[in-house]
Amino acid sequence: MLNVVTADKAIEILNKEFSYSTGTESVSVYDALGRVLADDILSAENIPAFDRSTVDGYAVIARDTFGAGENMPSMLDIKDEILMGKSPEGAVSRGECMKISTGGMLPEGADSCLMVEYTDESFDGMCLCLKAVSPFENVTKKGDDVKEGDTVLKKGRTVNSSAVGVLCALGITEIKCAKKPVVGIISTGDEIVDIREKPEIGQVRDINSVLLASIMKENGCEIKNYGIVRDKKEDLEAVFATALSECDTVLFSGGSSKGARDMTAEIISEKGSLLFHGLAMKPGKPTILGKCGEKAVFGLPGHPAAAFFVALRVVVPFINQITGKTEKPKSANFVLGTDIPSNHGREEIVAVKIKDGKIYPLFGKSGLVSLLSESDGYIIIDRNREGVFTGEETEVYFTK
Repeated sequence: MLNVVTADKAIEILNKEFSYSTGTESVSVYDALGRVLADDILSAENIPAFDRSTVDGYAVIARDTFGAGENMPSMLDIKDEILMGKSPEGAVSRGECMKISTGGMLPEGADSCLMVEYTDESFDGMCLCLKAVSPFENVTKKGDDVKEGDTVLKKGRTVNSSAVGVLCALGITEIKCAKKPVVGIISTGDEIVDIREKPEIGQVRDINSVLLASIMKENGCEIKNYGIVRDKKEDLEAVFATALSECDTVLFSGGSSKGARDMTAEIISEKGSLLFHGLAMKPGKPTILGKCGEKAVFGLPGHPAAAFFVALRVVVPFINQITGKTEKPKSANFVLGTDIPSNHGREEIVAVKIKDGKIYPLFGKSGLVSLLSESDGYIIIDRNREGVFTGEETEVYFTK
């Protein structure tokens, strides 16, 4: 029997035992997509830097239009036209207006803009205002978007395309980011063959190394794949020593159960210490966490779906821990479309499909890869519950 800990306890152990981080580096805004911010981003300027029009029309003094309508328009002198990208020449006084385009700088004296649709230029040099406007109507004021000194992006967030747009708007070309964690992946087992090979009877393709590498890359990591290592202790020890020296953390795939040739736990113990061997989670029970020096080492199950869910549930939170990432997994609540029983005494992860706004389980053994391709996400059933029931609102963690 394995001595198991809960997934929450595993994360607690990771937080307590490991305090190292990947460090930081300066990154160009052109290469910042997917990186984790190491500092808050503060605005050094107001955006917009000036009061500007949000419509094509005329810059006016609002008081000059009060009471205006189609039957009794206000008549204003057209003093000038404001060119895009240029400061207005002169100011607007009572009874005057200036032509302006969307984004144009509001001239001194004007406090609002009237849409061209509500004007008439039938009289040469004059604008008939067919509608009243209120002060600062159709105007974006200086600093309305961002004020100087505002925090626009917080430390720990992942830079996405919208964040890149913010950085460009502020003229920021370099940002400090967490260095990408280097994750070593070691596949173990005499039965494992390369994914390009056709397995013989009793053999399986090395799904896990590619699957785990993909998960880690999606979460901002660099990968060192050490290939398939046969069940020979000396070979495993040599590859592990290299991986431990080159990586921030190491993932063993397979070799974590209590089989006769499963040496992962023994090898980790000889290099450091085992923090737990067994996870109270289905799938994923034969999971190992070790500490070698200051580095975390994970032994993940050989079943692809089990390795997938353990990586999402335990390894990814650790990656976030060492990079300082603060964002939570994307999730949303949906109503169950059917009962899902659970009576295992351990947390159960169930792959689900969302149809017509309701959750339906995709039942199968932990090794069935079809669950990964067909599911929209997964739900977590607490170990103290006997299941979840039709009509109950449940949180779905998305995997697509």
